Amino acid sequence: MDGHGRTRPLLRRAALIGAALLAATAAAPQASAATAAADRGPSGGGLSAVIRYTENGIPHILAQDYAHLGFGTGWAQAADQACVLADGFVTVSGERSRWFGPDAATDGSLSSASKNLTSDLYFKGVREAGTVEKLLAAPAPAGPTRDLKELMRGWAAGYNAWLAQNKITDPACKGSAWVRPVTAVDVAARAFAVSVIGGQGRAVDDIAAAQPPGGPAALGAGPATEPAETAAAAEAARAFFDTGRYDMGSNAVAFAGSTTASGHGLLLGNPHYPWQGGRRFWQSQQTIPGELNVSGGSLLGTPVVNIGFNEKIAWSHTVATGTPVNLHQLTLDPADPTAYLVDGTPEKMTRRQVTVQVAGGAPVSRTQWWTRYGPVVTGLGPGLPLPWTAGTAYALNDPNAANLRGSDTALAIGRARSVAGIQDALKRTQGLPWVNTIAADSAGGTLFTQSQVLPRITDELAARCSTPLGRATYPASGLAVLDGARGDCALGSDPDAVQQGVFGPGKAPTLRDAPYAENSNDSAWLANAETPVTGYERIWGSLATPRSLRTRGAVEDVSAMAAKGGLTVADLQKQQFANRVPAGDLAAADAAKACAALPGGASTASDGRPVDVSAACAVLAGWDRTADTASRGALLFDRFWRKLTASTPAKDLWLVPFSAADPVHTPRTLNQAAPGIGRALADTVAELAAAGIAPDAPLGEHQFVVRGGLKLPVPGGTEALGVWNKIEAPWNAAAGGYPEVVHGSSHIQAVGWDGTRCPVARTLLTYGQSSNPNSPHYADQTRLFSRERWVTSRFCERDILTSPQLKVVLPRERR
Repeated sequence: MDGHGRTRPLLRRAALIGAALLAATAAAPQASAATAAADRGPSGGGLSAVIRYTENGIPHILAQDYAHLGFGTGWAQAADQACVLADGFVTVSGERSRWFGPDAATDGSLSSASKNLTSDLYFKGVREAGTVEKLLAAPAPAGPTRDLKELMRGWAAGYNAWLAQNKITDPACKGSAWVRPVTAVDVAARAFAVSVIGGQGRAVDDIAAAQPPGGPAALGAGPATEPAETAAAAEAARAFFDTGRYDMGSNAVAFAGSTTASGHGLLLGNPHYPWQGGRRFWQSQQTIPGELNVSGGSLLGTPVVNIGFNEKIAWSHTVATGTPVNLHQLTLDPADPTAYLVDGTPEKMTRRQVTVQVAGGAPVSRTQWWTRYGPVVTGLGPGLPLPWTAGTAYALNDPNAANLRGSDTALAIGRARSVAGIQDALKRTQGLPWVNTIAADSAGGTLFTQSQVLPRITDELAARCSTPLGRATYPASGLAVLDGARGDCALGSDPDAVQQGVFGPGKAPTLRDAPYAENSNDSAWLANAETPVTGYERIWGSLATPRSLRTRGAVEDVSAMAAKGGLTVADLQKQQFANRVPAGDLAAADAAKACAALPGGASTASDGRPVDVSAACAVLAGWDRTADTASRGALLFDRFWRKLTASTPAKDLWLVPFSAADPVHTPRTLNQAAPGIGRALADTVAELAAAGIAPDAPLGEHQFVVRGGLKLPVPGGTEALGVWNKIEAPWNAAAGGYPEVVHGSSHIQAVGWDGTRCPVARTLLTYGQSSNPNSPHYADQTRLFSRERWVTSRFCERDILTSPQLKVVLPRERR
């Protein structure tokens, strides 16, 4: 029997299953109000779903309503990622110290906590305060919709059912007692962690360390800190909120119908997220006939598609430059350092006593201190200390700590039919905590909008109410430090905001229907270089300031594509893997000339040794200026450029300085006389020689991952180089160079339309569906990424049912 003959019975079975489900759906009554409860326990409802798996283990989940859809999604995520999911639920329950010890480092996926104990103190405090339950109880739109509550209830039931009915084979948690059933509140708690990851989640250690002067020693505290000088504070705040330094980033571009061959829109999304841990994406298609049909990537533990497409729209997100928090500087009661003054009246801080269970030791109890503005913190990272003295303390305001709407926003976008519909979804739900949205539709429309939840800090309020510290940090970074002793410095609210103290959607920087709309984690200003976006408050991001090399390269590329016109999905695919190195285009030729001009072909390294660099000169000159795996010279330039830019200020590096009148092409022209060039060349050549790496070694021989014992070359380059296909990997000379990717290109999608009901879509999940090394989908898409190959998306029924690898699974609860 040929392959088609073997497939026909399975196709008939899948078609019958789909027809039966469609019939059941048509006859099913609307869910009653009683089924809208957020948490029905692990087995309530008798839920089930139909899951059709196609190539690369991508599930197409078919269900009759949101609870059943959540069930199928939770089941399928557990099948691929049980251990990573279970680890995250331990985190949001505040039990890492109980299972893994208090001093071990977290994986950083759900907060920036440096060790398990501080993570637990924060998340246990959140749980004991009932924060998530209160948010769940709030009526929509301030709280979650009934549909989302049903999805969360179903997701928990699906995850639990998979655990109950299957054996875990992943060695990361096989047989571990910390893998346990969850509730819908646990699912919501994970969503809360994602919402605050740019705010309270980045200050977990500093929340745990905050203790009044003269009180018990702060957890893990070193010597008493002094306030940072204002200039140093400004630079520390700028660095802390610099999106180029995050382990999350992204590129996305939407092209209008006027630039495409078909007259329909195009969307290329290239999010840069961690390759390991709980912030991985996972692919699926979710379908409720007549209600929802959306395909794309979900952050692990979320029951919705976060970035993706349907038959009419495609969207992606990029990490935004809006500063998601602000500080309030408190004037303390002279008689009580745990009370602060507001308009002269003392107000007592709220004391939260949190106790954490610890493996092999006695429980640890600590006190946290909260104010009307938020928790007291002792700093924002090591560079910005905020000491609690007898007269002053600092409280962190994070409006996303009252925002559990992010998944509702994703759900509403997934149901939209146009970019106007996406804007309406954003206005109604207002749930995105730290990202921009870039979208295209089948009618040829485009959208860029920075519709994120931000504190309502206007420039006028910052000018009127900033403390001396705030007058330094706000212009530099958008971090406002307001006088917490003045009632007239309250944030207020916009009439179109669903939440007090935040900007309404009408204030978000937005660009509609431009020929292209692009973002690479800089501010909204150059979403389209020909039509700059202006008029927004500083907290949203900067205006008329230097752009990153990645932004500059991206704008050069996409503006040229739009001007050329006639674009197709194939052009998006080429852009993703062009691997052009903007830093190389700007500087490699001049660096080669500076190298050739060195007397005797030698230069002095940082340790004072003379190094013969003559071989590097020709390599730099002959390099093709790409970060393809076969590129000879890419690795040499990468190591040289990192060293040069780390030691040489931009003002000394370029002969033509930045100009706001030409932001895409300035600064430029490498200063060949810069003293750092020779030293960086010497250090690089010496480093490569010590590692046994030739200056002209192909990039892929030394930038790779090992999966299943196989070495897979990885294309792309770091933020410092400005490569669209961003790849960040720690240098490890002993292991051969860059032997593991930590974050970078993740769920890539190139989407367009051809006039039929089926979108034309190519996708790639760079690290695969599963973290389990025993799964066939542990590295299958990583192998594709290594070869710059794509997955053809199967969206319409005929495409799903004709997959040669179609497998149908019918999960259901066992009651």
